[in-house]
Amino acid sequence: MDQEALTRLNVGQNLDDLANLDPRGYGVCRILYDAAREREGEPLSMRAAALLASSVKAGDLVYIITGFVLIPHGKAEMDGIVSSMLLARALVKAFGARPVIVCPEDCLAAVRNMAPVMGLHLFDSVAAMRPYPISMAAVAFTKDRGAAPAQIAGLLAEGLPAAVVSIEAPGANAQGVYHNARGLDVSSYEAKSDLLFAELGRRGVPSVSIGDLGNEIGMGSIGERLNKHIPGARPGSCACGCGGGIAAATAAEAVVTATVSDWGCYGMIAALAYLKGELELMQTGELAAEAIRTASRSGMIDMSGWLIPSVDGCDLRMNVLVVELMRECVASALRLRKENSYWFEGVLELGFYQGKAGA
Repeated sequence: MDQEALTRLNVGQNLDDLANLDPRGYGVCRILYDAAREREGEPLSMRAAALLASSVKAGDLVYIITGFVLIPHGKAEMDGIVSSMLLARALVKAFGARPVIVCPEDCLAAVRNMAPVMGLHLFDSVAAMRPYPISMAAVAFTKDRGAAPAQIAGLLAEGLPAAVVSIEAPGANAQGVYHNARGLDVSSYEAKSDLLFAELGRRGVPSVSIGDLGNEIGMGSIGERLNKHIPGARPGSCACGCGGGIAAATAAEAVVTATVSDWGCYGMIAALAYLKGELELMQTGELAAEAIRTASRSGMIDMSGWLIPSVDGCDLRMNVLVVELMRECVASALRLRKENSYWFEGVLELGFYQGKAGA
């Protein structure tokens, strides 16, 4: 191991720890993180960022799947859509990629209003976006399972993406039923975009899943742990009576878990900024706050149902603090790598980190 490997390990762990702060104190994030960290063998944020860095280049499509509609309000929640837009910005700045938001129609107004906040030109189809730099597209994915194959075929006709990332997007269980956090059947409300995610996986597209409970696309990768320790995940334990539980069936190549899915995505963006050596890939707290306010004013709701700038019950200030702490972790690591080399040498010589996961 050398200084760079040790820094990467510890920066990644810092970002994971921040993404998994547990202000509610209910412990689910710890269960998910333990399972995903054991599976990945290294910090989740850094593993996912490295997958994107090795897969995406200039002009490549990257699909970002998001959008969870909540009952009884019938409106999409804040979590997922905000970080999806910030990820789109980061992918354009880092690679010159062409991000495509795939979401239920319920999220499109927020996407349209947030695009100029990100500085990106927005198009309503992949074909229309293709010729233009500093651009992104948004596609409303169907809620009709029977219509999904035709829409998937249409998207694939535009070319395979270099990667796909799902962020707080509902995934069906093994019986094809989509559940909310309380174990209720919300299938009629949700886009069937997990079918697109699964098809891209079959075609070998690198995939990242970001979630905070286990009912999100891609979380089937840690399904065994979900079934054992998450309420409602075990088959037969959900509230709707389908017999399948809330755990999503789809699996992803890389899994990022967090207290709030947006925070998991922020950690991945911060890790990408570290790997690329470009701090400005990571949003500032000010930009994150503007995105959250804009999403709220566009009809996105907090998990409580209130139309307020809050994500999963965490207020604007809490979200900004998480962003700023992540950003400072990256800034410090980049700024102090030469100045602190003496300390790295001493630590490495004494061997504690030899053979550590992710190193």
